[in-house]
Amino acid sequence: MLHVALAERGYDIAITACDFGPFVRQRTVGRLALLVHDTNVTPHARCAEVHLRDVNFDVRRVEIPPGEGQKCLATASRLYDELAEMRADRQTLVVALGGGVVGDLAGFVAATYNRGLPFVQVPTTLLAMVDSSVGGKVGINHARGKNLIGAFWQPVGVWIDTTLLETLPDREYRSGLAEVVKYGVILDADFFGYLEGRVGELLARDAATLSAVIRRSCELKADVVRQDEREETGLRAVLNYGHTFGHAFEAVAGYGTWLHGEAVAAGMVCASRLAERLGRVDDVTTRRQRDLLAALGLPTRPDPAWPVEALVEAMRSDKKNVGGKLRFVLPSRLGACQLVGGVAEEEVRAVLA
Repeated sequence: MLHVALAERGYDIAITACDFGPFVRQRTVGRLALLVHDTNVTPHARCAEVHLRDVNFDVRRVEIPPGEGQKCLATASRLYDELAEMRADRQTLVVALGGGVVGDLAGFVAATYNRGLPFVQVPTTLLAMVDSSVGGKVGINHARGKNLIGAFWQPVGVWIDTTLLETLPDREYRSGLAEVVKYGVILDADFFGYLEGRVGELLARDAATLSAVIRRSCELKADVVRQDEREETGLRAVLNYGHTFGHAFEAVAGYGTWLHGEAVAAGMVCASRLAERLGRVDDVTTRRQRDLLAALGLPTRPDPAWPVEALVEAMRSDKKNVGGKLRFVLPSRLGACQLVGGVAEEEVRAVLA
C-alpha cells in the first residue's frame, strides 16, 4: 500500500491481487456506484460488479467501445445521462475499470457531474497502472489536441491488481513499458539501469520484476504529485517527458494509429536528440534510451511519412506552451530533466527531419 500525501485529498494506492470491494467501501459512504469499462475487460468488470454488490453498492455497469475515440464529449454526455437516470447524488461513486482512456473519461465525468463525485481507479493496463491512474489528471480530447478539456480530480483510491496483466495483449503491455522507462530518465538513473539489466524478465512478464517496477514507478510519480499537484511550480511537468512530441505523433497519425506509449517512446528519443542539439546531454544519454526502448519492442522515431509542419503545428497546442512559445521537458542527464522554454522551431524541425 502506497499513500499519495496531498493536503486535502490524499489517497492510497493498493498493489495487490484480491477482492477490492472492502477497499472501496472503506473509502466511500454512498450507496450508488457507476462502473465504467470498455468491451476489452468485460469479464473483469462483471467480477468487479459482484465485489461491489457484496459490500452493498447498487451498481449500474456501463460498457463503452475501446479506443482513444471514446475520450470525447459525446461519450461523456452518455455517462452524464446514466448518472442522471440513476438519480446520482454527490456521494455516488464512479469506478473507472480499464486503461487510460476509461480512467481519463470516467474521471472527467466524476470531476464535473454535480461539481464532483468520488471515484476509484482500477487500472487494467500496465500504462494505466504506472501512470494515468495516479495523480488526478482527468480529461477528454478535442479535435485540436489531446486532453485539452480536463481537470485535476484526485481519486479516493487506486486499486492495482497485477494479475490483470496476464491477459493484456503484447502490444498494450509494451506500450506501458515506455512510461516505466520514462521514470528512469526523468527521476531515477539507478532505476533506469535496473530496467536495462532486466529486459528479459520484463518481456517475460516476470511477476516479481513487474511488482517491483510498478511499485517504484508509482512511488516516483506520487512523490512528484505530492510536491506539485496542479502543475503550478513546473516540477510536475517533468512527467510529460516525451509527450510534446508524442502527442503530436498521435494527433497527426490519427488517434489510435499508435498507442500512447508507442508515441511517448519515440517522443522521448526525439526530446533527447533535441537536448543534444541544445548542448544539454551527450549522445550516450540518447543512445541508452533508444537501445532500451528498442529492446522492449517500442518505436524510437516517428513515421517519415508524417509531414514535419503538421507535427510542429500540433505541438503549438501543447498545454506547456506559454505566450505562443514551445516548451519541452528535456534531460540534463539520466535521472534529471527540466522544463525548457524558448526552443526555436527550427531546432524541432531538424530533430523531426
